[in-house]
Amino acid sequence: MSAARWTAPEGAWTEPDLHLFPQDGHRYEIVDGCLHVAPTPPESHESVVRSVVTTLRSAAPPGWWVCDRLGVAIGESNLVADVAVLRPRSSGAVWSDPRDVALVVEVETSATRRFDRFLKPSLYAEAGIPSFWRVEPGPATPLLRTFELAGDAYRAEHSIEGAEPVKLDAPFPLRIAPAAWL
Repeated sequence: MSAARWTAPEGAWTEPDLHLFPQDGHRYEIVDGCLHVAPTPPESHESVVRSVVTTLRSAAPPGWWVCDRLGVAIGESNLVADVAVLRPRSSGAVWSDPRDVALVVEVETSATRRFDRFLKPSLYAEAGIPSFWRVEPGPATPLLRTFELAGDAYRAEHSIEGAEPVKLDAPFPLRIAPAAWL
């Protein structure tokens, strides 16, 4: 069986071009019309994503959606957040409007570190998404860094690690203990 063949578009990559790729575990995203491909994340990444989703869903008020691998359309960019929290009465579109998104969470791996620390947060902030969390591997437990939108950039709010629950107010009141995500 031979691999599927495709050709690059004449100009910029667009959202319909993403449908050309197989569901092979790689992360295919478009940033300003340029294709970005990340390798399949390790199981440890997927385990943390599932744990973050469970934590957020258990605290979410009625009507709020907590989704993993949700697409967010930002101008000429199509990003896939590890976790996203949608406000009540969101459109439910395949590619979410940033105005519907209250929080995006990226779980960092060695292959996505720069993308998750610099490029994606700048695009999320530019789109006006009010809260951004980044989960980093820590020496013993994951480290959660939370950021809130201040003007057109994110401002660091909290660095949380360990088993002691910490109360957060955004996107809704909840208690977080990153050690529970292992």
